[in-house]
Amino acid sequence: CALDSEVALRVGGDFFFDPQPGDSPVNLVLIAGGVGINPLFSILLHIADLHGYQEGKGNGYKMGTVDLYHSAKKTSELLFKSNILRLMKAFPGKIRGHFHITRQSAPICEELQPHVTGK
Repeated sequence: CALDSEVALRVGGDFFFDPQPGDSPVNLVLIAGGVGINPLFSILLHIADLHGYQEGKGNGYKMGTVDLYHSAKKTSELLFKSNILRLMKAFPGKIRGHFHITRQSAPICEELQPHVTGK
């Protein structure tokens, strides 16, 4: 987003992302805390499928980028972190993950370090 951009936020309720082939591409920002990652991880998997289909020269929906922000007390509480890191590697620049840690006392593993803010 740029300054003065219009954004839509949604808290609670049903979560889904079901673009149709003729829809304009969108860039998504997904924000989760703790176990709230569950429905957003499903959306992220769907986005990865869309990117994979797009790279396979499909004529379906053209996906934009997605930034996933996930906060937890410790890195051990970042659900799906390994899967998210794999998706980031599979679709560099298209799927980005950002993790915020609030109460970590142990060192953060090297693989996560570039993507972690907080303690």
